[in-house]
Amino acid sequence: MATIKGVLSFSAEQEAQALRKAMKGFGTDEDAIIEILTKLNVSQRQQVLITYKSSIGRDLIDDLKSELSGNFERVIVGMMTPTTMYDVHELRRAMKGAGTDEGCLIEILASRTNEEIRRINENYKLQYGRTLEEDIVSDTSSMFRRVLVSLATGNRDEGTYVDDALAQQDAQCLYEAGEKKWGTDEVQFMAILCTRNRCHLLRVFDAYRGIANKDITDSIKSEMSGDLEDGLLAVVKCVRNKPAYFAERLYKSMKGLGTDDNTLIRVMVSRSEIDMLDIRREFLTMYGKSLYSFIKGDCSGDYRKVLLRLCGGED
Repeated sequence: MATIKGVLSFSAEQEAQALRKAMKGFGTDEDAIIEILTKLNVSQRQQVLITYKSSIGRDLIDDLKSELSGNFERVIVGMMTPTTMYDVHELRRAMKGAGTDEGCLIEILASRTNEEIRRINENYKLQYGRTLEEDIVSDTSSMFRRVLVSLATGNRDEGTYVDDALAQQDAQCLYEAGEKKWGTDEVQFMAILCTRNRCHLLRVFDAYRGIANKDITDSIKSEMSGDLEDGLLAVVKCVRNKPAYFAERLYKSMKGLGTDDNTLIRVMVSRSEIDMLDIRREFLTMYGKSLYSFIKGDCSGDYRKVLLRLCGGED
């Protein structure tokens, strides 16, 4: 369930003029900008974007960028970006320049549906003139690269059919590829975890526990390390409970010293129209505190205000 649903009827013209008014002249009315953009959903914001240009003859994103700054600006610009393009920009940012934001690559590629991945691939190529796969290959290495390449094909079986014998066999394969042997056959893990359907994998995880006497996540943790471990754990967590996976991403982005703003912003912006209510529920269950209170304690100013609106409320 989403926290940002949009409004039933609205005038793109009115909202465009209100946004211009909030930015014109001396000073900026940030509260008005937050108010307008958080009541609209992403497709309604696109209508405002077009109307702003046709009625006012200026580019709304350029105006917002020149009036706002820092993390607050990043949230607002993120909200103004169509869903697929937002993922595309984030994937590119994760790989551009020195260093790679592996967490971002894992999060997006492990959690999106086949259809979403297909649209991401299409738009990535249009936007940057080369494929997402090419960038992944040049920016990552070894088995981690292969897992990302596999996920980026968007070719997971999305059916619901479970073949019990095959599930048992897959569980045995995973056991023999990891716990049972010296060294780990990571390709087996990838082949099963990145291609089988969700219902099938849940059955595999149950069978695995029976064979190995431990959870598949514990085996991944003990058999692998670094980015590969993070990637496969994310795949398992998304299969089991996607909102809980995002709740954990949010928790880790805020706990301890400093804030991982990239992750916090991306999850809040990209999930607000999909499953933010579910994420909030999982967050409360997992950490005994509400997501709202965590954001409130971790952020400040307009940045905090807009994130709390995307969060939607206290639990």
